[in-house]
Amino acid sequence: MSRKVLLIEDEPNIAEAIRFLLTREGWQVETHAEGSDAIQVIQGANPDLVILDVMLPGKSGMEILRDLRGLEGMQNLPVLMLTARGQTRDREMAENAGVSRFMTKPFSNAEVLTAVRDLHAQATRS
Repeated sequence: MSRKVLLIEDEPNIAEAIRFLLTREGWQVETHAEGSDAIQVIQGANPDLVILDVMLPGKSGMEILRDLRGLEGMQNLPVLMLTARGQTRDREMAENAGVSRFMTKPFSNAEVLTAVRDLHAQATRS
C-alpha cells in the first residue's frame, strides 16, 4: 500500500522536522516550498496525502486548496492544513475550501503523526 505525502511548507526547519518524522514512520515524503506551482506539483506527485501550509510564497494555501478541490479526482485527496494563525475565521475558511484537517503551529510530533495516520486511514476506507 502506497504511503506518499507531499509536504508544501516554505519554512525549512518545519519542513525538515515533518519530513524526518514521517520518513521514520515509513512514509515517502516529497517537499515543496512554493505556492505558485503547487497544483502542478500535487498533480505530478500523485500523493496519498498533502500537508499544506497556509502562508506560502506565490500563492496561499487557501487558494491552492480551493483550486485543488475544483479539479477532477482531487475532491477526496486528504489535505492537512498547517497555520501559524489559528483564528476561528481561518479555520472556517479552510473548512469551506474543503480541508480535511486543520492544525495550528506550533504542534507536537504526536499531533502530526495522529493526523496523518487518521487521514490516511479514512482515505483508504472510502
